[in-house]
Amino acid sequence: MIGRVLLAALLAGIVAGLFMGAIQHLRITPMILQAEALEHAAEAGEWRPADGWERTLSTTVATALTGAAFAVILAGVSLLTGIPVTPRNGMIWGLCGFLAATLAPAAGLAPELPGMPVGDLMARQVWWAGTIVASAIGIYLLAVRPEPWVKGLAVIFIALPHVLGAPGPLDHESAVPAGLAAAYASNVIAAAAVFWCLIGVFLGLAMQRSSKGLYIT
Repeated sequence: MIGRVLLAALLAGIVAGLFMGAIQHLRITPMILQAEALEHAAEAGEWRPADGWERTLSTTVATALTGAAFAVILAGVSLLTGIPVTPRNGMIWGLCGFLAATLAPAAGLAPELPGMPVGDLMARQVWWAGTIVASAIGIYLLAVRPEPWVKGLAVIFIALPHVLGAPGPLDHESAVPAGLAAAYASNVIAAAAVFWCLIGVFLGLAMQRSSKGLYIT
């Protein structure tokens, strides 16, 4: 039975990832190519997908795998908390995933184009992961616990990473125009919102039958 849920989550995430791959090809990849043209920093001999169908295919495959991973995580959280993902609440699940995994980290570390200044990689990764975990805990507490003190604790969890602050770059000089950077960040965040909503909706549809008997009603 768990295997059916896992398969349903994988399929839902892959389908959502294919939709996201199309969005990336139309809206996001052109801005990355523009930034790469400005940067001129690709290392000699380093393999990367050729521009065109090869790059589009590799990006779409990677996005489909990412969608599958996100869907499995949502399904796992659903089983652990006993809160089903259904066609009716799937979009809410997706929006919660978007808030925790995309919007909250982006408030401190905006999506970055090639050539933009960045801070220490390890520090950024630690802050990014900690922000996702803290935001997810906060959202869960806000959603399922009615006690005022718990809701106050949830706000603390959500706010703490931003109070501590994300690690920033030492040098803010960049060849990427500010307008391009802003357009890229906004498009990535908007596309991620659509991506997560699709994951939630498709996961709800896929789990409608595969998860029967797993939840106590």
